Amino acid sequence: MNRLFSMALLPMILGGCAATLPAEVSGLADAADSSSGIRNTQYRSPISGYTQREPIGPKPWGPLNDVQSPKKGDAS
Repeated sequence: MNRLFSMALLPMILGGCAATLPAEVSGLADAADSSSGIRNTQYRSPISGYTQREPIGPKPWGPLNDVQSPKKGDAS
């Protein structure tokens, strides 16, 4: 168990030693700055575009399949 633990720990130690410092990360704009590029958000209801649809009975599949199938003699 000790050998397994040391084998798992070794790559982490070596990876930490070999890693370079990350590039400078630019900070976000000041939240109190009114000239920042944040656009105004307005509330939109999640169901605003909803239209009610009533269920209908099943249709026969034969004519629907014939309409969607390629014409006779087609190579596909």
